[in-house]
Amino acid sequence: MAIIVQKFGGTSVGSIERIQNVANRVVEEAKNGNQVVVVVSAMGKTTDELAQLAKQISKQPSKREMDMLLSTGEQVSIALLAMALHEKGYKAISLTGWQAGITTEAIHGNARIINIDTARIRRHLEEEAIVIVAGFQGVTENGEITTLGRGGSDTTAVALAAALQAEKCDIYTDVTGVFTTDPRYVKTARKLQAISYDEMLELANLGAGVLHPRAVEFAKNYQVPLEVRSSMENERGTIVKEEVSMEQHLIVRGIAFEDQVTRVTVQGLASGLHTLPTIFTALANRGINVDIIIQSVTSAETTSVSFSIRTEDLKETLQVLQSLEGAKVEYESNLAKVSIVGSGMISNPGVAAQMFQILAERGIEIKMVSTSEIKISTVVEEANMVSAVEALHEAFQLDEEKVPIRS
Repeated sequence: MAIIVQKFGGTSVGSIERIQNVANRVVEEAKNGNQVVVVVSAMGKTTDELAQLAKQISKQPSKREMDMLLSTGEQVSIALLAMALHEKGYKAISLTGWQAGITTEAIHGNARIINIDTARIRRHLEEEAIVIVAGFQGVTENGEITTLGRGGSDTTAVALAAALQAEKCDIYTDVTGVFTTDPRYVKTARKLQAISYDEMLELANLGAGVLHPRAVEFAKNYQVPLEVRSSMENERGTIVKEEVSMEQHLIVRGIAFEDQVTRVTVQGLASGLHTLPTIFTALANRGINVDIIIQSVTSAETTSVSFSIRTEDLKETLQVLQSLEGAKVEYESNLAKVSIVGSGMISNPGVAAQMFQILAERGIEIKMVSTSEIKISTVVEEANMVSAVEALHEAFQLDEEKVPIRS
């Protein structure tokens, strides 16, 4: 009897009618003779609504108390889904993160899972119960409730699948799979039949909201087969696995983008081996994620560095940089990051030049660039974000169906 993990996002459980639909999907899997573990997010926009309540109380609420508040959203979903399954005649039990044995590091708001004790879940499965686990949350070794960051329910599901050695993990969303880019912005975006862990991880890290990056990391590290599929439509989705069939001549597999990016420039820094470690260690200790980094040596004594951050982290970043003696700090907001991803770039030189030419022809200025073996990221003005994505999607022929070939 195989263990199947299913994850349903907030849209999928956004109303009582949709919770009933999820219950039907769960029952279908149980009828196949499988043991089923279900991970759910908070209903609809519940997490946003809870965060807004907090902001009405405090402009900078305690991160610990925010975790206490936000973790309640998933508890509503799991209880209602368990009740729906009971009404259908199935044995089901809902568990919070800590009841499910999920232990995390002691970082509020963006914790990582460090261990899962599956004993209780396995006991309920052996008793022929469907186990419903609250996504997005866990508990520290000291008993403090934590949350895993936005999209953390994906991580919960994949981590549980790995810990339980599940046969597969199905990620049910409001889209039918992984697309070449976001179909809400680019109408010619096309669903991929399959994508590799590495490509999916790059897309997730670069702003594609279909899967949480940590979820893809878990899947890759523990070889958990994933399928991203629709909770509303009964059709196959996109398989995420180690090796996939490559589409002929498709060098770029997808385009990711995100807005709310700020470029920070620090000038007048003292040259030396310890300057950069000091800055970025201080930012890391505040939980600030730094993306593209460019250093320029201006003289034998001084150097400057530019880096990109999420705009929401700007205030804390400036607080950290205030302590740098003699440094001049400048920043530019209203920026966006547009990235192309594809394992075909490794063996095809000139992709970066082609990307830059495409953007230049559209009159789009590139502010920053970052590359790896399978991705190229550019920072552009936020007003040009969609135009850049459309141009790249067309130029790299992502809107055209290609013939799959075996890699």
